[in-house]
Amino acid sequence: MNIRTRFAPSPTGYLHIGAVRTAIFAWLLARQNNGTFILRIEDTDKNREVSDSEKHIIESLQWLGLNWDEGPDIGGQHAPYRQSERLEIYHKYAQQLVDKGLAYADTTTTEQLTKWREQAKSEKRPFHFNDHRPANPPDWELGMPLRLKIDSTQSPAWNDIVRGAQKSSHENLDDFILLKADGFPTYNFAHIIDDHEMGITHIIRGEEFVSSVPKYLKLYEALEFTPPVMAHMPNILAPTGNKKLSKRDGAPDLLQYRDQGYQPDAILNFLAKLGWNDGTEQEVYTRNELLEKFSLERVQKSPARFDEKQLLWISGHHIRETSLDDLYVQTESFWPAEAKNADSSFKKQVLALVQERLKCFSELAELTAFFFSEPKLSTEWLELDKRLKKLEPKEVCEWLAAAVENLSENSFDVEDIEAALRTTAENNNYHTGKFFMAVRVAVAGTSFSPPLFETMNLLGKETCLKRLEAGKDALEA
Repeated sequence: MNIRTRFAPSPTGYLHIGAVRTAIFAWLLARQNNGTFILRIEDTDKNREVSDSEKHIIESLQWLGLNWDEGPDIGGQHAPYRQSERLEIYHKYAQQLVDKGLAYADTTTTEQLTKWREQAKSEKRPFHFNDHRPANPPDWELGMPLRLKIDSTQSPAWNDIVRGAQKSSHENLDDFILLKADGFPTYNFAHIIDDHEMGITHIIRGEEFVSSVPKYLKLYEALEFTPPVMAHMPNILAPTGNKKLSKRDGAPDLLQYRDQGYQPDAILNFLAKLGWNDGTEQEVYTRNELLEKFSLERVQKSPARFDEKQLLWISGHHIRETSLDDLYVQTESFWPAEAKNADSSFKKQVLALVQERLKCFSELAELTAFFFSEPKLSTEWLELDKRLKKLEPKEVCEWLAAAVENLSENSFDVEDIEAALRTTAENNNYHTGKFFMAVRVAVAGTSFSPPLFETMNLLGKETCLKRLEAGKDALEA
């Protein structure tokens, strides 16, 4: 089989995390089978359409590296790829259903529909439009709503790759709208036509569509289409784990991850792991490993919880695995302003020092600012670390003076810096951890700098001695 998958978002806002995961799974399935991945824009709901949303969707997918073979921006043998440009195709199939007696014009007014619904509610029974289906509907013509005629309430059995066999049952199947009065199709109609026309073999989408599959199958039957293989993904839960992740929970726009300095492969890895595993304990995957190991059969049925800490952990691992030269290029726009005119060789040395600690590029400026400008220490600088808070300023001044004395003639190799500071602490009976922290804060203006001795080596003797003196002066002020 020539695998053909699609991602078909609606341009109604930014690309949500759940939708991105669906796109990833569809892309992986197509790529690992040398198949075709299609981007289609489902823009038939003009009332909800958001300006520039399509542009945002395309930019997001391109950043993530989910390249497509056919789509609205590149064309293809099944163009056009925007539903709003395919109205004639939907109208053609609508007429076919009418001609076969399987669809009919709906002339119901809003007032009538409201009255029928209220009556069903008062009688404590479900509302079914087909209970009010006209015996002799008028001839349908464009500009009139069109409904599919469903005579059987027996839901057909079907198989889902993720959820397994779905048994037939008596569902509340009802005549549903295919075309609206404005000539635009409903999602229920358009996506089935498009998937057939575009030769889609596998549909991957969220589990919220599971309840609608029976009526989709009725439409496939009416159109005499063979349904594609279906796989419905489990929900992604909010960090609390008690509800589906939504924009209200702060689910970020995909491009926010880009702007915060996450690598595309880290996001790909994280999202692929939400609801899928290969049966091992592996958590970190390269793009090639995902292409090799992914399978729909290993997607779990239960929902997956969105865990920001796990994302940071995965991101940090990907950063550590990136070559220094590549990382330098990728972090170009994330350096502190003070580094603008700094020597590139020096910046690479700084980057090598912080690479182990970076979890996303947006941390780079705060981690490295002191390499390019003097830290501003006030009289309260001991408050920067809990281990220093209870110390007397006079005592710490003594520590820094001792550090300056023992480093003045030091070669300032990493090993010599460490040896000198350890000797200073031991000979003066200083608490080693607190002493090192005092030196760190004085030199870097922060308690979370990269490794102390390597940092001091890179800053150089003159700068470090100057800052240790400045730290002592600040405490004496």
